[in-house]
Amino acid sequence: MYDYDVIFIGSGHSCNHAAIALAMSGKKTAFVEMGKIGGTCTNFGCDAKILLDGPFEYLEGLERYQGLCTENRTEIDWSALMQYKKQNIGMFDPILNDIFSKMGIDIIRAQGKLLDAHTVQAGDRTVTAEYIVIGTGQRNARLDIEGKEYLHGSSDFLDLDAMPERLVFIGAGIISMEFASMALALGKKVTLIEFAPRALASYPEQYVDKLVKKMESQGAVFKFGEAVSEAVKSENGFIVRTKSGFSTECDYILDATGRIANVENLGLEELGIKASRRGIEVDDHLRTAVPNIFASGDVIDKKIPKLTPTAEFESNYIASQILGLNPAPIAYPVIPNLVFTLPRIAQVGVTVAEAGQNPDEYHIVSVPYGQQNEWIANRETDAELTYIFDKENYLVGAVIYGSEAGTWIDFLTLIINQKMTALQLRSMIFAFPTPTYMLISSLIPLLKQM
Repeated sequence: MYDYDVIFIGSGHSCNHAAIALAMSGKKTAFVEMGKIGGTCTNFGCDAKILLDGPFEYLEGLERYQGLCTENRTEIDWSALMQYKKQNIGMFDPILNDIFSKMGIDIIRAQGKLLDAHTVQAGDRTVTAEYIVIGTGQRNARLDIEGKEYLHGSSDFLDLDAMPERLVFIGAGIISMEFASMALALGKKVTLIEFAPRALASYPEQYVDKLVKKMESQGAVFKFGEAVSEAVKSENGFIVRTKSGFSTECDYILDATGRIANVENLGLEELGIKASRRGIEVDDHLRTAVPNIFASGDVIDKKIPKLTPTAEFESNYIASQILGLNPAPIAYPVIPNLVFTLPRIAQVGVTVAEAGQNPDEYHIVSVPYGQQNEWIANRETDAELTYIFDKENYLVGAVIYGSEAGTWIDFLTLIINQKMTALQLRSMIFAFPTPTYMLISSLIPLLKQM
């Protein structure tokens, strides 16, 4: 007889959605968690980022009304904002602990290690379960260079009590571009050093270029095709140097060169479970080489985006597997991606690059939304939409540049997943006048009609 029906190593979104579903179905479950309940996104990542981002988004919108407002300027107090963040985000761990405990989910605060197919070493305890789910996520990669002790990760930045005056971001991916957007809005000196030839390599170049130019107009310095070689302490802070000879002085260095899966010290190799810095290998049912041991979320070696909603989707799928509700292989819907820069960039489904490479299968339509709808787009004249249609004019992909990208991409994801037609959209009534109404109006003439 096992101690539990299911043990989760980790307690983030990759685990807790399944744990809740299983507990509500009468299964005895437990988290083995060495950190804070809720994992990285809840305590150190997404939630903290969006809380801090909020006033910057409003300030960005207000800037577009220059000349129509008084000269009194609202300024963001980063230190006060950070205290607000710590107060709110800091409550999640005890709140979640209480919620899960009341649901009957045991919480073992310890590092977990697999001893065999059904046994987990949790600190000084040994516990057993019929099923085990590994959801240990990822952590910041760290460049192996001289002075690496001076480099910081994303969690460090999201806990800064004071915003440094001069910042260097190593990498120009999602994390760097999001954080740099906030620093620039505060008037700080920002330098981004990227090994690749451009920023945000997974997103369409036309929109990334617009964002880069906007950030440059705020004072950002981009150095592409550069490899950082060292970071040294100086009299006035730090100096970052590249292999080509470029150097810059700063007060803070963020290493955002990628993330690696937390697969060490889990006992995987001893059980024949294959894993690398990319993650744990699983089959199309998210099972490892040991069939009763699943992996979920960012710790999986996969090509699809490693995002919180993806982890939640996988967590719910694993619960359905264990409960015998869904024997089918996992089938992912289209997954929206959103960069919380100022403004946002979002994309979903077939990409512009894929469509461009397959002109017989897809066609692309760009809509200068902000220019056409300045009156309702809050003067965001550079807001733009790109739709991608298949041969039957079903919407199969989209890219958005603009402050409303988060709301719009979710709506377009629904249209893509449901293969909605213009007739179906016309059969509904939407609020007017809203940005979403105008989005629908731009889409209906292009979409499959019936």
